[in-house]
Amino acid sequence: MVRLWLVSKYTINGAMVSHIVQTLDKVTLLGASSVSDVVLQESLRLAPVLVAADGGASTAIKRGLMPQAVIGDLDSLDDQTQAAIPAERLYRISEQDSTDFEKALSRIAAPLVLAVGFTGQRLDHELAVYASLVRYGERPVIVVGDEDICFVAPHALSLILPLGTRVSLFPMNEVTCASTGLRWSTEGLVFAPWGRVGTSNEAAADLVTLAPSAPCLLVILPRTQLTAAIDALLGGL
Repeated sequence: MVRLWLVSKYTINGAMVSHIVQTLDKVTLLGASSVSDVVLQESLRLAPVLVAADGGASTAIKRGLMPQAVIGDLDSLDDQTQAAIPAERLYRISEQDSTDFEKALSRIAAPLVLAVGFTGQRLDHELAVYASLVRYGERPVIVVGDEDICFVAPHALSLILPLGTRVSLFPMNEVTCASTGLRWSTEGLVFAPWGRVGTSNEAAADLVTLAPSAPCLLVILPRTQLTAAIDALLGGL
């Protein structure tokens, strides 16, 4: 079931925010960066409710897809795209203190969000996406690119992975992380973006467990492990 009206309100940085999309199903959030047909179709198969963040609506319409909602400041939508989408599905958020990704993500209530079309082009935009992941670290959100996926590790994560799978850990703040099943143990290490990071580790067992001390540790896996990541994030709820 998908609801497309204001269903609840909460506060972000002192401002009242309302959910626009509420669904019991998983959501594909489509951005304006390039996304392959393979990645988009895989995401929609796993998360069938399509929501566009501003210019992502143009990608959807060009590929014959109709988003349930378009959320953002809408400054990237051309007249043709706006005309193709019912007016009641367009939600203009005029404030300029957040990115379109954050505007959309903060207004979706769903078990899981797969964010596609947010990688591979402007680096500043992509870094802002990862900052938002940490800001909303309690929500199961996976950024999906052509090669890799990225998400915030919850307080306890259990991943079933093939032996040798690349498991990269990148801290967005100072954090420790207990772990099992990794080739190089993280026990007793302090990670920080200005110090030690944990990239290019790998699975040395079928089960990899992570227990970060704070929700600020990004997990980066090959896109082939998207289903494993979804199972791990939803299984930990």
